[in-house]
Amino acid sequence: MLLVLSALPQHAAPQPPAGEIVLGLDPAQSKVHWALGSTVHTVHGSFAFKKGNLHLDTSTGKARGEIVVDATSGNSGNDSRDKKMHKEVLESGQYADIVFRPDRVEGEITPRGAFTVQVHGLFALHGGEHELTIPVQAQFAGDHWTASAKFNVPFIDWGLKNPGNFFLKVNHAVEIELEMQGSVQNPASP
Repeated sequence: MLLVLSALPQHAAPQPPAGEIVLGLDPAQSKVHWALGSTVHTVHGSFAFKKGNLHLDTSTGKARGEIVVDATSGNSGNDSRDKKMHKEVLESGQYADIVFRPDRVEGEITPRGAFTVQVHGLFALHGGEHELTIPVQAQFAGDHWTASAKFNVPFIDWGLKNPGNFFLKVNHAVEIELEMQGSVQNPASP
């Protein structure tokens, strides 16, 4: 019986192409911070990541995968403000995910150490998709990676409701800061 089983074709897991790095995001170790300025003060808050994986081709700069943030996890520390944010602005009951799908990376990805790149892709928010380029500072250390990014999301220009009123004027863009880390599932050769 063992001889018969060993003669059967063996199916190994498909290997990514040479030069491709696969990054898995660890949602528990990654954070999304946001800040929204207004005429009164700046409101700070956070969101939680749901999941993420990225495939980066170091030879061509092509990228694929997605990073998913839980829109329902948005929290500013003020229950009435958060309720308004979820019900009237994000409509997170209907649009529960905020997703970034990269399509290319500009800049050199180094297999070890720190580097800075521009990641371009589609940012899906509130039922719409918008092109966005995000500056990312990243570092590979063995089978782990870390990255940080700061960028603005012009949410009002993208069709979301303005949470301001006659007395309170808010900025038309929310400042986003990402702290991400995870595993390198197949480090590229140096």
